[in-house]
Amino acid sequence: MGPTGAARAAGSSRGDLVTCAGGSDATHPLLERVEVVANERLAPGVGLIALSAPRIAAAVRPGQFVHLRISTGADFILRRPFSVHRAYGDHIELLYQVLGCGTRELADKTRGDMMDAIGPLGTGWNVPDGAAHVLLVAGGLGAAPLGMLAERLAERGVAVSVALGAPTAERLVARDLFERVARQVTLTTDDGSAGEQGFVTGPSGRLIAEGRPSLVCVCGPEVMSRSVAAQAEAAGVPCQVSLERLMACGIGACLSCVVTTVRGRKRACVDGPVFDAREVVWDESETPLRH
Repeated sequence: MGPTGAARAAGSSRGDLVTCAGGSDATHPLLERVEVVANERLAPGVGLIALSAPRIAAAVRPGQFVHLRISTGADFILRRPFSVHRAYGDHIELLYQVLGCGTRELADKTRGDMMDAIGPLGTGWNVPDGAAHVLLVAGGLGAAPLGMLAERLAERGVAVSVALGAPTAERLVARDLFERVARQVTLTTDDGSAGEQGFVTGPSGRLIAEGRPSLVCVCGPEVMSRSVAAQAEAAGVPCQVSLERLMACGIGACLSCVVTTVRGRKRACVDGPVFDAREVVWDESETPLRH
């Protein structure tokens, strides 16, 4: 799945995974010119792009994202947000699905092409000190913000289990990465072409009940995240969810990415995209239909 390399971004210590008090990670966002290193197709409509971004790669924490200006012209006035899937050396990797003109343009980028990115942005995963076992639950492209988390947890000796679901076997993106670093990977596909047939919410409930993880981290379709959050709540296990929202500015000014919580309306780009699942008020009207 693209460049692997032995090097990892600086700072793989425990502190890289912990969110600072006040609702945002301490890293200040950077504006950086980034160069395409590789851009490969993983499945129909799904790609993995590697970018040379030394400053962002050194600063990004699991669960954060970059706001990418893909091209120029009227269709690209607004940047597009992408979770950072991995960071190693001077490089970051982004998983993307081709849905609109922005991601179509991104899919056409080749080695040497230049763009600019603002990042790292947002609040990432908050893994407490002393966590012994973390369960990651990913649906489809929900694997994007969980890749670096899995690697960093494994580096610090935390046991990682993964439940990964997709429509078909070829859409099980990041499978190789998870199988490399996790102690257990459970696969599900809608059509039964790999792993268990059905939705990932089937095995996730079992893994929570039997494995009793210290924390569950979830990303995927919102109906899936809501279901897994309920499973974790029923088992008394802390759960965090990474939520997708349409973003315009990416810095908290435009209020286009609100998430309703028990503490009021929050901004996914600043207060999230990772939230404590117990605080989310699941409102279907806020769920974006497309990136």
